[in-house]
Amino acid sequence: MNIESRKRELFKEFAPRLETTSMLTKIYIGFLIVIILAGLYAFYLQMSEGQIVTGMRDNVVWGIYEVNFILLVCISYSGAFISGILHFFHTPWKTAIARIVEIITVLSLLIGPIYILLCMGRLDRLHYLFMYPRIQSPITWDIMAIITDIVACFIYLYLTFIPDFAILRDHCEERNIPKWIKKMYKTLAIGYQDTKTQRNRLHKITRTMSAMVIVLAIVAYSVLAWIFSLTLQPGWNSTIFAPYFIIGGLFSGVAFIIITMYLVRKFYKLEKYIRRMHFKVGGIILLILAMLYGYFTFTEYFSRWFSHKAIDTNLLDKLFTRYFWEFILANYVGILVPIGILFFKKFRTIKWVTIAAIIALVGVWLNRYLIVIPTLETPYVPIQDTRIDYLFYSASWVEITLSIAGIATFLLMFTLIGKIVPLVPMNYILDGRTAPDTVQNKDNKKISE
Repeated sequence: MNIESRKRELFKEFAPRLETTSMLTKIYIGFLIVIILAGLYAFYLQMSEGQIVTGMRDNVVWGIYEVNFILLVCISYSGAFISGILHFFHTPWKTAIARIVEIITVLSLLIGPIYILLCMGRLDRLHYLFMYPRIQSPITWDIMAIITDIVACFIYLYLTFIPDFAILRDHCEERNIPKWIKKMYKTLAIGYQDTKTQRNRLHKITRTMSAMVIVLAIVAYSVLAWIFSLTLQPGWNSTIFAPYFIIGGLFSGVAFIIITMYLVRKFYKLEKYIRRMHFKVGGIILLILAMLYGYFTFTEYFSRWFSHKAIDTNLLDKLFTRYFWEFILANYVGILVPIGILFFKKFRTIKWVTIAAIIALVGVWLNRYLIVIPTLETPYVPIQDTRIDYLFYSASWVEITLSIAGIATFLLMFTLIGKIVPLVPMNYILDGRTAPDTVQNKDNKKISE
């Protein structure tokens, strides 16, 4: 079968998902839109009435918005790092998951920074960050890192899309696809004809961008960690925060990718491409990262406990009393349970690897909560004679609604992208970058898992 015939067969396989939308999908999209509209109403209330509608006060100036920001940004950076590694080293089993990882990276980078803006009480002064930046401030460097990373990841994602846009452009006339989408395919393909010269040139550019994305991911997340560690706040002032954040970011990123793979595999019926092998490899990587993350977590808490500094002791006392169950779930259940599941080979199945990933992701979110909230509730100079709700933080319905709306926005954008382009890169399949036939045959027997 020649290359054009293979392209036509692949297009016929993926075209039904691009040209038709089932009733269940329409209901799902409608449900997500309702959640987003509720989030917009909550945003309106916060902008019109101020931060009083949230749980953030003079002591705790950050809440779950900041926790969501850290988690989504760490997922995006880890996604960029993993995507760059997969492409740079020509990983043979990247075919099915490369685009999923790239989309996760970009969407997380778009949604994550919005949460940090919600922590600010005067968004009308936001432009001052760009007009009068302080080069000494880590926040200025974080803004620069995030913007640079967004641009780089967008370019990288677009480069990987070009061959598929060309395939869709050349064959979409045969199908019942809306005209505006056909026109978009033609525009975004930018005249790509899949010649040998164009393939080599695109490969070199994409390889260069993948290396840049890897470096940017490490630098950008280190800067985010330094925003915390360069302060004198208890629980933040630490020399290992940058590597701790990077390992935690990779841990949560791999967990999120595994969960997304499972959902995409089921929803889009891609069992042919996303196989047990991908979950097995993802489970092994998650196991290694869980052990590293557990080591850094133990080191961080043990050093503070052993130092016997008064302010650190106060913070640890609060963690072991007021936040006891959150501490257990984040640092015991969220780390040790995934290790216990993935350590045994017989549990490295699609179902158990996904369960371990869910536990790990929830544990990382709780860990980020424990990094942000208890520290802000333990200032060096406590506020005297004030109300209890100014001393301790409790998320309001506005914050919870906006947090859920962010998740709904991510899911909606991911779904819409899946309606425009295949979530499995057709050009990688054409290049033959798939797993060996022996592995494929072995996995097909267990596809029902």
